[in-house]
Amino acid sequence: MSRVALIVRGGWDGHEPEQTTDSFVPFLEANDFTVRIETSPAVYTDEEFMDTVDLVLQINTMSTIQSEEFAGLQRAVLRGAGLAGWHGGIADAYRDNADYLHMIGGQFAHHAGKDPGERTGEQSDNYIPYTVHITELGTAHPITAGIGDFDLETEQYWVLSDEYNDVLATTTQEVRPWDAWHRPVTSPAVWVREWGAGRVFVSAPGHKLDVVREPHVRTIIERGLLWAAR
Repeated sequence: MSRVALIVRGGWDGHEPEQTTDSFVPFLEANDFTVRIETSPAVYTDEEFMDTVDLVLQINTMSTIQSEEFAGLQRAVLRGAGLAGWHGGIADAYRDNADYLHMIGGQFAHHAGKDPGERTGEQSDNYIPYTVHITELGTAHPITAGIGDFDLETEQYWVLSDEYNDVLATTTQEVRPWDAWHRPVTSPAVWVREWGAGRVFVSAPGHKLDVVREPHVRTIIERGLLWAAR
């Protein structure tokens, strides 16, 4: 009997919510999921349907969620549905809902940019080279086992988080002459969190389609989806 994956996508187009989530539909179907795609969190209020959902893949950057919509999502996770996503689609969604932020365990705060003298006003102003470091916990976790540290050139998320997260990978924001901070700051890059009977998986890397296609990121997300699912 196949499981049910619900994709909720939308928000800021710059994160390519349709293209990035579409790229994982064949993977989910190959792993025996029936996939439903929605463009609004309103589906979370459909209690009868949400009781059938085994995995919620949410990519919905800088959007809003109504109290009854969040209640439906939280109920599903507490009862065992997995919740997964990447980048701003999960870690920069529903900023005004504290209970959502509590459940996710991390909130985007900043991405360091290039030297101000090199900026052109494009998204690429925030693309910098950085390394994703697998933690000791990550070396043994099924999502990141066998994956070594790897380099990316994309947005590097500074994430506000708490110690309840199981952090599988980190990244460190260095200090450049034009930055406001005075020492390097390490943030989670990949983390998981158990919430009620459900599991939460977040990958901070995933800005656009080219990033989720990067082999290390792709493997981590695919494993994360399967790990989170009921």
